[in-house]
Amino acid sequence: LGWPAKQIVILDGDLGLSGTQMANRPDFKKLMAEVSLQKVGAVFALEASRLSRSCLDWHRLVDLCGWTGTLLIDEDGCYNPSEFNDRLLLGLKGTMSQAELHFMHARLLGGKLNKARKGELRFPLPVGLVHAEPAGTVLDPDQEVQGAVRMVFDSFRQTGSAYGVVQQFAERQVRFPKRSYGGVWNGQLRWGRLAHGRVLSILRNPAYAGAYVFGRYRGCKSFSPEGQIRGKVAAMSMADWKVLLKDRHPAYLSWEDYLANQQRLAENQTNGSAHAVSAAREGPALLQGLILCGRCGRGMAPRYGGSNGSKPTYECNWRRRELAGPSCCSVRADVVDAAVAERVLAVLTP
Repeated sequence: LGWPAKQIVILDGDLGLSGTQMANRPDFKKLMAEVSLQKVGAVFALEASRLSRSCLDWHRLVDLCGWTGTLLIDEDGCYNPSEFNDRLLLGLKGTMSQAELHFMHARLLGGKLNKARKGELRFPLPVGLVHAEPAGTVLDPDQEVQGAVRMVFDSFRQTGSAYGVVQQFAERQVRFPKRSYGGVWNGQLRWGRLAHGRVLSILRNPAYAGAYVFGRYRGCKSFSPEGQIRGKVAAMSMADWKVLLKDRHPAYLSWEDYLANQQRLAENQTNGSAHAVSAAREGPALLQGLILCGRCGRGMAPRYGGSNGSKPTYECNWRRRELAGPSCCSVRADVVDAAVAERVLAVLTP
């Protein structure tokens, strides 16, 4: 169109990246910086609103272009953001661009939810259950896998705690399977040590009770220390599950047994005030949540012995909890607390 090649800068490093935020788009950041420094005469784009799908970033770019006299040009025309009519049209384009994300998300999620309500939406099954055509979801034909899964529920019925299940597997030297997804092990079973977190996930999964569930987890947004928006997954209560279809496939336990297990797990918790059997979290230990194990570096938990908890100790119980072995180390709390308190007061005295 007549411009010298040396005056043209092509920014295409953001292709394939989401335009919902500026944090992960280095070329868009560069564009904003160059415009603010009045080094840009015009910004060309196939469609101006596609430069950003965030109204916050889009209107910031339009404002900068209006203040610096930079033109915005796409295949529909040339816009001067310093002119009211052009600025109004660019604002509408940015709003429609962001609205497109909402429409696409609503359509895709609506189709997904509609299929889930019929029990036809397929997603990875927990170990012990597999997809089979045309039967649908069935028990894993591998009897060794079935035996390992059944042993988890039998052990929990006997011991009443997830820690007890881990201990029984460790004492009997029984391994537990895990199905890999992705990579060179995709679809294959790998056998290894059963950890406490894995036991909890098995006991809490309603698929083992023959239920088809959708909506056990929900995505939430949070801000990172760098100011970026990050997504995280939060577990939802049973009352908030979007789809719950019982008796959809063969099960390892009944629905009544599943509910009883959830009640038992809730009673075992010690970090909530809603349960009558919860342990009190207050105590005389000074360094709760602060002291680390000198051997493995993990956090040490306070333990209260003697009459009315008069003899507190700090204990690293990760090895006992996850490996069903002896505790890593323990130390008297009064000795450590006194030394730390003396040092803190000495530092703060001036």
